[in-house]
Amino acid sequence: MLSHLHVKNLALIQEAEIDFAGGLNILTGETGAGKSMVIGSVGLALGGKISREMLREGADYGLVELVFQADRKRQQERLLELGVVPEDGQVIISRKILGGKSINKINGETVTLGQLKETASALIDMHGQQEHQSLLNKKKHLEILDEFAKEEIAPVKEELASVFGTYRSLEKRFREARMDEESRLREVSLLKFELEEIEKAELVPGEDEELEQRYRKMTNARRILESAGTAYRLTGYEDPQSAGTAIGQALRELQGVTSWDEGLQGLADQLADVDSLLNDFNRDMAEYLTTLEFSEEEFQEAEERLNVLNHLKAKYGKTLDLVIKYQESQQERLAALEDYDAYLAGMEQEMQESKKHLTKLCTKATEIRKRYGEMLSSAVREHLVDLNFLNVAFEMRFDTLGDFTAGGLDDAEFFISTNPGEPLRPLMKIASGGELSRIMLAVKTVLADKDDIDTVIFDEIDTGISGRTAQKVSEKMMLIGKNRQVICITHLAQIAAMADSHFRIEKQVKEGETKTQVRRLNEKESIEELARILGGAAITDAVIKNAEEMKRLAEAKKC
Repeated sequence: MLSHLHVKNLALIQEAEIDFAGGLNILTGETGAGKSMVIGSVGLALGGKISREMLREGADYGLVELVFQADRKRQQERLLELGVVPEDGQVIISRKILGGKSINKINGETVTLGQLKETASALIDMHGQQEHQSLLNKKKHLEILDEFAKEEIAPVKEELASVFGTYRSLEKRFREARMDEESRLREVSLLKFELEEIEKAELVPGEDEELEQRYRKMTNARRILESAGTAYRLTGYEDPQSAGTAIGQALRELQGVTSWDEGLQGLADQLADVDSLLNDFNRDMAEYLTTLEFSEEEFQEAEERLNVLNHLKAKYGKTLDLVIKYQESQQERLAALEDYDAYLAGMEQEMQESKKHLTKLCTKATEIRKRYGEMLSSAVREHLVDLNFLNVAFEMRFDTLGDFTAGGLDDAEFFISTNPGEPLRPLMKIASGGELSRIMLAVKTVLADKDDIDTVIFDEIDTGISGRTAQKVSEKMMLIGKNRQVICITHLAQIAAMADSHFRIEKQVKEGETKTQVRRLNEKESIEELARILGGAAITDAVIKNAEEMKRLAEAKKC
């Protein structure tokens, strides 16, 4: 759940911190106090769009920090899949706003905006006016159904997407393979020319690397011969100026006087070792010189062979291995074109088998969706009745798309009738703003046990409702709050009375500056806030008693 919110330098908020609790967290306050900015800051931290205008006047940066306690096992598993390791069960998301840019961090590590959004989706579910309006998009209806049926539909959809990809690939290959006779003969001719050119070279894997090494050696053979010969001469014993001659003479001189001074014997032994090593080196060098043979004919052959190999690599692949792979693929292509009818027939058969498999999976997905569609419609209808849609009829209707998609062949849409005797019509054509918010609340209540997200935020859930309907909405949110953390901004006393934790957002003017502050209310303060909502400017004893009664009835509902 979201345990802590820290906001700094955003709009009217200089700095504010809120410690949220489990259950139903309600935020209230007068118009213009900054309620929308508090929830907006959460949306900002979860990856919402930023702008320079968000910053508080005179501030260099803005900051939003969210601290989550991730206790659900499946939630932790999902976070680990995303590469996020909770520290003592905590996940800290922060977003620092610098002008029109942001620095995003998870547990202190800088991440991309995409990574931040993906992590947030595993921790919190946020619903505002825009989310309610998404119900007007028919595609959203199928998404809701698939979320409701995900345990059974998810593996089918995964396989379906894979098979669909294969089918589309086969379709593309088949279209590209079909050609007129003239084009086929032209490609056959080109393939034969290329293969003949490659086959004539009789390629050997790795031959080019070995040949290049030999060619470099032969290209520098004269320089190698001169340097090696000089080294041999300078370390030998034939030239009076060579090292071997000088060391040999020095050794004889020392050995001639060691009998007079035993201290020289060690030095003489060392020099003898040097003489022996130099002698071995000189002998090895002599053997190496015998291997240095330069053949103009061999050099010419190597040069010509390298030209052939480099020509092939320039045309068919950067390496000899790639040229050989190209040769193999072109041989397969030539075989197919030479037996063209059989090739097309085989490809068409493969495509038909893939289509048959795809159709079978689509049928399976449709069966699952229709079965769960009835269950979803029934469950949503029950919750809509609880939300004061007393004579509501609600169902999901299916249609078939004209072509395959990665999600199948289904087109689904919610239909609703809110008055007796009226026919069911598409949801998008008849629902008002207040009705949409209640319908979304009903849907979210049904889906509440289908996911592992611990925190749900509702913004503008009370749009267009009042009285008994508001009471029903508050009771529904209270029920969700029994299993999830719910955070909600409201203008209605009926919803605020149901709060497990009640926060007041206040606007204060100090030293010519306007600031927004948030504080948690005790029971007495909560009743006073309810009275303010109920009575407006005039808070009479009767209004206070009404607020007390409303709070008492709300507490009784929780039992």
